[in-house]
Amino acid sequence: MQRVNEMEPARFVERFGALYEHSPWVAERAAPLRPFAEPGAMLAAMNGVLERATTEEKLALVRAHPELARRAGLDPDLTRASQAEQASAGLDRLTPEEYARFNSLNDGYAARFGMPFVICVRLSDKALILSEMERRLALTPAQELDTAIAEIGKIAALRLTDALAVLAREEQAS
Repeated sequence: MQRVNEMEPARFVERFGALYEHSPWVAERAAPLRPFAEPGAMLAAMNGVLERATTEEKLALVRAHPELARRAGLDPDLTRASQAEQASAGLDRLTPEEYARFNSLNDGYAARFGMPFVICVRLSDKALILSEMERRLALTPAQELDTAIAEIGKIAALRLTDALAVLAREEQAS
């Protein structure tokens, strides 16, 4: 954490801005909150940035996420992290029937909430994702935004672990 705490703000954002999909503003706002005693404190600070964000900023963050199972392999803006995460849940290997079901649920979800469905796919599988899509369609828009932001927090936690592991490997190599 010492190296993280000593980074110039621009370097901190460069290194950790991708924890929140296409939303480096989270890292930008968290950088001045350093020093962080440990990774959990860093994640808490970043999630605190989200808690203080406006509804419009939260919606923009959720909307920065790809629709699950729809654009893998097709969307040039799909980050490597999102591709790997979707593949980990088998979303890159759907049967035609599963693909049709995902598309139908994605369409219904987008029509109801005006944003893509977000879930931490690395902690899920196809069956859980589909059941959660169906269950969450019954939530209110405010409840669903809160749920999506909580899922983004889980995604960021896993991505932070990955980013810190890369940083540790770089330190060992130098």
